[in-house]
Amino acid sequence: MFLPFLYELRRRGVPVGAQEALALAGALKAGLHDSSLDGFYHVARALLVHSEAHLDAFDQAFLAHFKGMEGAGQQLTDELMEWLKEARQRRDLSPEELALLERFNAEELEKLFEQRLREQTERHDGGTKWIGTGGASPFGHSGHAREGFKVGGEGGGGSRMAMKVAGQRRYRGYRSDVVLDTRQMAVALRKLRAFAREGVADELDVEGSIAATAKNAGELEVVTRPPRRPNTRVVLLMDVGGSMDPYAHLVSRLFSVAKQATHFKELRTYYFHNCVYGRVFESSHLVGGLRVTDLLGQVGRHHKLVVVGDALMAPYELAMRTNSDGRYDPTNGKEGLVWLMELARHFERSVWLNPEPPRTWRGNTIEAVARVFDMFPLTLEGLGEAVAHLTKGRMARGRR
Repeated sequence: MFLPFLYELRRRGVPVGAQEALALAGALKAGLHDSSLDGFYHVARALLVHSEAHLDAFDQAFLAHFKGMEGAGQQLTDELMEWLKEARQRRDLSPEELALLERFNAEELEKLFEQRLREQTERHDGGTKWIGTGGASPFGHSGHAREGFKVGGEGGGGSRMAMKVAGQRRYRGYRSDVVLDTRQMAVALRKLRAFAREGVADELDVEGSIAATAKNAGELEVVTRPPRRPNTRVVLLMDVGGSMDPYAHLVSRLFSVAKQATHFKELRTYYFHNCVYGRVFESSHLVGGLRVTDLLGQVGRHHKLVVVGDALMAPYELAMRTNSDGRYDPTNGKEGLVWLMELARHFERSVWLNPEPPRTWRGNTIEAVARVFDMFPLTLEGLGEAVAHLTKGRMARGRR
């Protein structure tokens, strides 16, 4: 019955197939959805969505496919509430009937209430089993039960119903074509983490111990190994000022996320304006600074270089010559584009993240910079591709 829903997901770009269909069928057979549309929504989302970029598409597909179905399931609950508003006078019970009221604990009552709610099809008053009024059932209103669930009162549930949750479309900002927010940046940067075995071998190697014990005819052989520690070293360069002013909030977010990250063994953050001219700066005020030559001497080729900027500037700025102190030197200085090339050649892995839409990258200085660095858009999809390139992509240009 849910196959049309899977086709609706595929139509909206959510990659689901036979494996997801079997997993969902298994979950439904096991009753993980609790026989409710709300339960189906949460189970299906957990099993069918493999990337947060598809969460919004899932909600849209759910709304389109199941619109109106929640009304039928809610009708009985609404009728039940109407019955309970008109509670009938309870009758006197015998001592035997009163004794039956105390046999359920809280957990049993909750399970029994859910079962009764699924089975009940009509109004009941004065009874001992169904949800009703004036009776001896532990569920209802104005009855004899000493311990149970009182049902009724003003207002009602439904504030967290699946259709309402999906209708809020809380995940529309997770699409792959929007600029990242802080949380998404943190998730994406976490994918850069890598680990190395360092220190004294004091961590239990479970797989090694099992293999060694098997080779030792079943006699226990404990194998230890050095613990894993973060081994990712990153240099982050961020363009500030000028045409980057509209993206200042985005750069600030990226900076704060990078600084708060705990999965980097080393993180160096620097600023520049438009192009690197012999120096990079530790403050966005661009005061003081560190020579590029000194930076390259301090960091290894295994560091990962991430440059964030729109690469938009006057063409002459790429050709402007500066010395290693960042001063204009038309005779002995290096062109701005050459400084960028030296950075790209030094690092085995480097990327340039550009907040400008890719359709604007041709016919200006962005195109020239993109010949030096592998450039990716600063979106969820773009950052994911950049991280993949940094972790297992090709070597930096000029280092093959």
